Amino acid sequence: MTVLALNNTLKSLLARAGVDNPDSDAADIIRAALGFGRPELITRGGEAVSDETAENAIRLARRRASGEPIQYVIGSWSFMGRDYLVGEGVLIPRDDTEVVTRAALELIRPLPSPAVVDLCAGSGIIGVTLKKERSDAHVSAVEKSDIAFDYLSRNAALNSARIRLIHADLRDCAEDFADGSLDLIVSNPPYIRSTEIKELQSEVQYEPRLALDGGEDGFAFYRLITGLWTKKLKQGGYIAFEIGEGQYDTIAGMLAESGYTDIKAYWDIQGIRRAITAVYKGK
Repeated sequence: MTVLALNNTLKSLLARAGVDNPDSDAADIIRAALGFGRPELITRGGEAVSDETAENAIRLARRRASGEPIQYVIGSWSFMGRDYLVGEGVLIPRDDTEVVTRAALELIRPLPSPAVVDLCAGSGIIGVTLKKERSDAHVSAVEKSDIAFDYLSRNAALNSARIRLIHADLRDCAEDFADGSLDLIVSNPPYIRSTEIKELQSEVQYEPRLALDGGEDGFAFYRLITGLWTKKLKQGGYIAFEIGEGQYDTIAGMLAESGYTDIKAYWDIQGIRRAITAVYKGK
């Protein structure tokens, strides 16, 4: 079987299963199974593929056809130009998170050697990106889940990002940071209402509930972080959250009551307010 024939076989298998993007997913599986990129599907399409490699690619495609997210199937995903290892038990990197990451980078741009903590760090896409874009930053990343922390550690190493890794519940490690020591708190916390998780699309059901469940109203972690971690910020320090659709007003009110000013919204490509930032001035 040639590379092109294998690619066509995968596309056909995925299309019959009703996968939304069979062409794209087949190309991703080819990349994972054969170890080369999408452009090479054209330049190397006539090359022969071993039976073992073809069988492995078809096994991956069958996993995707069963509904498993493509990111888990191939074991990695790109975020802001860097690759991250992912799999069952860790939240999948999404373009949505680029909004809060870019906002965070802009906030710390004028600060020398900023001290940053990434809470609910998951696979590490925010903390690693901040460190790679600002090599002088002192970045800490906090993650509770054993599985997600393993991915966080591996992704920091994969991207040569020297960040402080903290395997703990964010409720238990706040005292590891001195009051008034941080320039930025950034987080993409769980923000889906508990009762709405079962209504999410089937692919999302593969992702860890721990990374999705924001409590009864979706705001549990925003309240927790704002209440417990605000005092760790310097006067004039920043907080930056990824948020869900329709959550901006409630979180803005929460921040204002906690001594934050200059509250700003950041929109994603769909016109949804996807991130919020604020400056801590003290109560």
